[in-house]
Amino acid sequence: MTIDIVILAAGKGTRMRSDLPKVLHPIGGTPMLGRVIETAQQLGDVEITVVVGHGAELVRARFADSGVRFVEQTEQLGTGHAVAQAIPNFRPGATVLVLYGDVPLVKTGTLQSLLSSSDKGPALLSVEMANPAGYGRIVRDDAGRVLEIVEEKDADADTLAIREVNTGILAAPAELLARWLPELSSDNAQGEYYLTDVIARSVSEDIAVTGVRASDPLEVAGVNSRAQQAQMERALQHGRALALMNAGVTLLDPARFDLRGRLDCGTDVSIDINCVFEGEVVLGDGVQVGPNCILKNCRLAAGTRVEANSIIEDAQVGEACTIGPFARLRPGTELADGAKVGNFVETKKARIGRGSKVNHLSYVGDAQVGEQVNIGAGTITCNYDGVNKSLTEIGDGAFIGSNSSLVAPVKVGAGATVGAGSTITREVPDEELAVARGKQRNVSGWQRPVKKS
Repeated sequence: MTIDIVILAAGKGTRMRSDLPKVLHPIGGTPMLGRVIETAQQLGDVEITVVVGHGAELVRARFADSGVRFVEQTEQLGTGHAVAQAIPNFRPGATVLVLYGDVPLVKTGTLQSLLSSSDKGPALLSVEMANPAGYGRIVRDDAGRVLEIVEEKDADADTLAIREVNTGILAAPAELLARWLPELSSDNAQGEYYLTDVIARSVSEDIAVTGVRASDPLEVAGVNSRAQQAQMERALQHGRALALMNAGVTLLDPARFDLRGRLDCGTDVSIDINCVFEGEVVLGDGVQVGPNCILKNCRLAAGTRVEANSIIEDAQVGEACTIGPFARLRPGTELADGAKVGNFVETKKARIGRGSKVNHLSYVGDAQVGEQVNIGAGTITCNYDGVNKSLTEIGDGAFIGSNSSLVAPVKVGAGATVGAGSTITREVPDEELAVARGKQRNVSGWQRPVKKS
């Protein structure tokens, strides 16, 4: 089946009260329109046209590399008028599927069911709602065939009592839509060209209309406000949490979990509350992530433990490492097996060798640290001179005393020791001790200052 997809994304989204076009607001870390495009691309041989209007340039720029085409609806004259803007892009013999850029949770399987019912005439996606207020009602005949869709503002009391509503998602042969859309009328309460009027047109030509019901109202719900955006976010996260738990991951509270990308987990992975995962994250067997952590574009090998309130971004972590609490691994950090980065430690573009420890209150940036190195509390690599970044090299088995400053570029040899409180500005050879600090002087008989009366 050749499928032409039209995604309507021209609305302003007034109730969002934002300068950002509504379809660019995120759900699960991805703009709503991006989620719809990704779902559409999973349907096979598709060409996608996005109808833009409000904030058109921002939308075009955001999805310039997505492989979709854009057409602009310069006047907001309704859904029928919006789809009509895409008629020149319809391919002969194609089935047109109409989607919405603010309906982010629709599933591929649901759309496949809809498409399979649209080979000879329109197929519309409906859903039954306990409270259908605000939605167009599906009117069927006694045999259950779809007769028409009546918008709420045009409905009488009997029609308003119907609980089956139109989702707006529709599939139909391209040649039928290309013929019907230019002939739509705006003679209704809104003065707009309704896409739904093609249903009545189909019935008038004795072309059967198929109704396919979605099983979950949230799957086909639109986002028109911040509150609805939050509702969609929680629905998405709930589904992702269930999928992870079904795969064997322990989530201490699935209601306090956020995945804004992709998370691959080995066996016996445990994730505590309020953790956020962004981009591509891989957790090996037995990894434990403590509460309030943020992990973005990183890989943690088996047996690693991340303590509370730690941030890991664009980093590679080996097996059986310990990170945190309150640690920050910035881009370019690589920890070998058994390394430890402790509380209030920040690393950046640092390779830390097997079994090495940076335990407390330290900054290690632009550094190559060997195996079994101990870096004492308060140590910093002074890697930036205001213009350039320089490298610090620390050999295997070196011991860096607390409160030391290593002024790069500098090298500390294997087995060397740096005395606490030192400022190291030149190379320390292997196995040697470097002490670089002012000589202590004790003054006897010294009187402390007293407060003046």
